[in-house]
Amino acid sequence: MRSLLALNVALGVELEHAIRECVHTRTPFCVLDQRVSDEQTKVQLELLGASEILSHEGRSVRRSGRMVDDDIGLVMLTSGSSGAPKAAQLTWSALEASAKLTQSALRAAAPPVWYPCLPANHIGGLAVLLRAIFSDATLVWGDASKLAGGASRGATHIAVVRAQLARHDLSAYEKVLLGGARPPTAVDDNVVATWGMTETGSGVVYDGFALAGVDVESIDGEIIVRSPTLFHSYRDSPRPEILGPDGRDDWFPTGDAGDVINGRVTVRGRLGYVINTGGEKLWPEDLETIIASVPGVEDVAVLGVDDPEWGQRVVAFVVGDTSNLDAAIRALLGERVGPWAKPKEIRRVTSILRTSNGKIRRSELHTLL
Repeated sequence: MRSLLALNVALGVELEHAIRECVHTRTPFCVLDQRVSDEQTKVQLELLGASEILSHEGRSVRRSGRMVDDDIGLVMLTSGSSGAPKAAQLTWSALEASAKLTQSALRAAAPPVWYPCLPANHIGGLAVLLRAIFSDATLVWGDASKLAGGASRGATHIAVVRAQLARHDLSAYEKVLLGGARPPTAVDDNVVATWGMTETGSGVVYDGFALAGVDVESIDGEIIVRSPTLFHSYRDSPRPEILGPDGRDDWFPTGDAGDVINGRVTVRGRLGYVINTGGEKLWPEDLETIIASVPGVEDVAVLGVDDPEWGQRVVAFVVGDTSNLDAAIRALLGERVGPWAKPKEIRRVTSILRTSNGKIRRSELHTLL
């Protein structure tokens, strides 16, 4: 058993060196979110169970930490977009497998050169660093808020979330990995839409197809995964497993709804957030994609609210300041969806509650009502 080291270090060269040292010494680690308050940091530390903290001031000990098994390399909090975050434990072998699988999928004539810009307390951001630590990628460090500048400094690859893709010119990169929330309907040719989660060790589906060595299937409408990159367990519970189509019980039920047809993976959204209105099922993400295409819509989230007549009524929260926005939304929805899918209410809000990697905090949308 080993104690868990929390890296309270900002994204940059110092963090890279700290993680390299952890990998070299096989010291299990976690990365703290640098953007939250001291009180929220304390909550993170309790959920993670860290016994020691490394910061720019040195190393300190926590009395309330918990040990981890010898083969655990990383403990990371899930995004918490559908509820309270959970601490997932990933083995060293899973971390290395993820780095090498993704590196192989992205390799061209030369190894990728990455420009890190995503927080390393999320798997998409940490995975960029681990590709250089476990494989032969290299990192180019710079201002994480100035994404376009990375390409001019020699970076060929970058991983971003949807908001960053919308705000920055990333056309000079060879590849742009897009994760987090569902991608826009149309993206540039250099953009690779990824799907994955903390539990899968980062993205395992690229542009609709599973990476080599990763199995993805759908059972009763739920996406299930078997992969060498899968997490070992949660801090307080074992990894859920399900019987797959091959009769083996080592598949992970992701909680995402979707289909796999001729090898192509289509993810619809979280099973827990499907809206049942008037006996018809509706995926919030489908409606959000349509509404987001209306000129003037800056952001959107869709919620099912209990209703005595419909079972659930559809409410759309929209950010935008165009005066005729509601009419434009209703007109487009009239063309694109059935009558059951039209929002019974469109509410104008100043912002949508999202996680730092771009996912809508659906469990908190009721606070906007």
